Amino acid sequence: MPTSSGEGRPAPHLTVAGLTAGYVRDAPIIFGIEISAGLGEIVAVVGPNGAGKSTLMKAIAGQVEVFEGRVRLGADDVTGLRGDQLARRGLGYVPQVRDVFPTLTVLENLEMGGYLLPRREVAGRVEAVIEVFPALGAMRSRIAGRLSGGERKMLAIGRVLMLRPSLMILDEPTANLSPALAHQVLETQVRAVAQAGAGVLLVEQRAAEALSIADWAHVMVAGRIDVAGAGSELLAREDVGELFLGRQHATTEAHTTISRPEEAPSR
Repeated sequence: MPTSSGEGRPAPHLTVAGLTAGYVRDAPIIFGIEISAGLGEIVAVVGPNGAGKSTLMKAIAGQVEVFEGRVRLGADDVTGLRGDQLARRGLGYVPQVRDVFPTLTVLENLEMGGYLLPRREVAGRVEAVIEVFPALGAMRSRIAGRLSGGERKMLAIGRVLMLRPSLMILDEPTANLSPALAHQVLETQVRAVAQAGAGVLLVEQRAAEALSIADWAHVMVAGRIDVAGAGSELLAREDVGELFLGRQHATTEAHTTISRPEEAPSR
């Protein structure tokens, strides 16, 4: 089991307890996952390719079958609900791909994001999202398919923000972006979501940058949470650095396990 203290964290808004899930019932991908995220908190999940990180996000977002365990959002049990049902309860999900409508304008994408809102509220929500991401205001009439990678990801996040999510899941938001654009997405866009009051659950291959912005983080290995702690503390730990951040060359065997000290650093 992972070790962590969790002292000083906000009260959980998203609670994942004992979650086992996958695509085939007799072959689960993730096992007994325990994580939580509070309002305004950035929680990162990092780990090697094939660890099950995206499967975890899809299970929480109702896109992969849950075999065991529960997902709670606030006081509600939302285990296995459809995407539209989760959106109504305040969970937003930005997938790695197919995150915007490429033939529509920026404004039309934002309006589509407000599909569950009364029509009279949509324009006001568009302006509220633009307050979070002012650059979208200057791009209202641009076609989404012609945006840069960073602009497109900003629009994808903004579109989900239209429904005022209390918890947002971001699955690999920097995938296929240049290092400069990836830095902008994480440092500016992800932080902006948390500063607006929503909890953020972030899966990210750029582990060092994810840990640098995360209030709390989990290292996932072979479908299980192996280590958890404050992002800054995991960033400084040598075992995590060797395996996932490339500070030293790890052996092939090392990629399947991670050492567990008797007591992880407390926050």
